[in-house]
Amino acid sequence: MNNPLVSIIIPLHNGSKYLAETVQSALNQTWLYKEIIIIDDGSTDSSLQIAKSFESETVKVFTQKKGGASAARNTGLKESKGDYIQFLDADDLLSPDKIEAQIAYLNGSVTHVAICTTVHFNDGENYLNGEANKGWFDADNANPVDFLIKLYAGEEVLPGYGGMITIHSWLTPRALIEKAGSWNEKLSLDDDGEFFCRVVLASEGIKFSDKGFNYYRKFNNRLSLSAQKNKKAMESAVLAIDLKLGYMKASSQDSNISRIFSKHYWWAGVMAYPQFKRLSAYCIQKAKKLDYTGEKYVGGRNGHALASIAGWKAARLITYYLQLFKGLWA
Repeated sequence: MNNPLVSIIIPLHNGSKYLAETVQSALNQTWLYKEIIIIDDGSTDSSLQIAKSFESETVKVFTQKKGGASAARNTGLKESKGDYIQFLDADDLLSPDKIEAQIAYLNGSVTHVAICTTVHFNDGENYLNGEANKGWFDADNANPVDFLIKLYAGEEVLPGYGGMITIHSWLTPRALIEKAGSWNEKLSLDDDGEFFCRVVLASEGIKFSDKGFNYYRKFNNRLSLSAQKNKKAMESAVLAIDLKLGYMKASSQDSNISRIFSKHYWWAGVMAYPQFKRLSAYCIQKAKKLDYTGEKYVGGRNGHALASIAGWKAARLITYYLQLFKGLWA
């Protein structure tokens, strides 16, 4: 493949504020052999109109009833023809040389997946002034299991490791996606973590391109896992943990896998309490089966102090009702 086609897939739901800038960053790619596939997932704002204003031989727009980002990405995969796939959320951006640099570095490989440097910036700020996220993953890795262990570990298990690879950092051969399987439409939270876990395990390694950037927009009001009030989102996060643990255990007997996922279960269990007690109990039980020995409370300094006296459940219960009380009187 001297000039492989790259499909840039953009799932879209009520993204009118950012869509034009995102699509323009896709059009500005110096890699000429590209198509842009926009999937409008039941938007109720002007997103679809904006998307259609870009329609051309290069930009194709499709619509579907709201099914979530994973369903939209799967539709994009079905409608696309590219040899390589670039997923791009409707509020994020790519540097003009991002895809070209990764294509050059992959050098025709359809058994490796590429990543690049992520620049974080706050919504409302100039993305060019954002902070580059440098880390241990700024290097090639020919061992997919080792890469994922380091990615999931965090300081508590493996000091110096952990982190996040954004969705649009990856450039993925279609052949790898066909091998790994499509996006899991049951997931809403950590759908990308579960998907790229499968993709990485199906690969022969990760190629890091030191040229090109992806820009990740951060929102001050975007809910973290600890603040999620939605049961479906919490259930998705836990299902993603279940699935990733299964994939990793099937691929390796490394003892760090149990240590890593015991922490993930414990933290999810604490976060789910007291709103979703059954889900919390499930996670805590899973963590104990994996011999979790880390921090028992997840939260701020005051919560840790309270937990040291009354236990993590009491600390979570008190902080939950305090936050609820503040919300009612805000």
